[in-house]
Amino acid sequence: MSETLVSVWQAARDRLIAAGVDSPVLDARLLLEAGAGVARLDIVTDPRRLLSAEQAAAVHALVDRRVAREPVSHIVGKKAFWTLDLNVSRAVLTPRPETEFLVEEALKALAPTSPARILDLGVGSGAVLLAVLAERDLASGIGLDISADALDVARGNAETLNLGNRAEFRLGDWSTLFAEQFDLVVSNPPYVPSADIDNLAPEVSKHEPRIALDGGPDGLDAYRAIVARLHDWVKPRGSFAFEVGKGQAAIVEALVTAAGYEVLAASVDFAGVPRVVVGRRAD
Repeated sequence: MSETLVSVWQAARDRLIAAGVDSPVLDARLLLEAGAGVARLDIVTDPRRLLSAEQAAAVHALVDRRVAREPVSHIVGKKAFWTLDLNVSRAVLTPRPETEFLVEEALKALAPTSPARILDLGVGSGAVLLAVLAERDLASGIGLDISADALDVARGNAETLNLGNRAEFRLGDWSTLFAEQFDLVVSNPPYVPSADIDNLAPEVSKHEPRIALDGGPDGLDAYRAIVARLHDWVKPRGSFAFEVGKGQAAIVEALVTAAGYEVLAASVDFAGVPRVVVGRRAD
């Protein structure tokens, strides 16, 4: 029996529902587009288009991978974030919607009409740094990461988005020093307590890079290290913004305050969770 765009999409959706995937309708469409080499418009305007046996088999193979709980972003190699389409791989965390709140806070700290330098600690795919640079034409910055493979992904994204002339990427850890200080330091560091990682959804625990998840015994190791170096990185009157996990905002704010920095109101995500700790260097 011949398979069509709509019949393959429906079969994929039903398999993903049975597998307990969170977004089966969307994921089925993305896998159909990737496997069959079609666009969303094709599915909407010509749903009964016949697929070749090769196209249908390619889609079914991708669905097999998703049923095994491989993230759809890894399967198709892309993820939408902010206004960007980013390439992703197993070397980087898949950008998440809550991280867009970190981008919002970064943009609030940077005037559109003034040049600015940004440091992104743990840059991963480049999502935060590149989203900010896409909105601030006079800004430039450095993305730091401990993973050379992650930096390769970030560099590729910068070039694809025509931002490579304003984004530099360096290999290093939380102790790295620079020959300059920055107007803004941002970070979405590892913040999952080590013992909790294996209890996360299989898309995360089995497929995301553990080094980008593991925040140590209480999830706060990276914040302690970053706060200890903030004075070296942030200019006087410069700003910083950190994404935090659920229940961590007050603790991170206390770390920042104890180190002598001014704390602004935390940004709250759509679930009401304080998601971004924002502050400023006073002197």
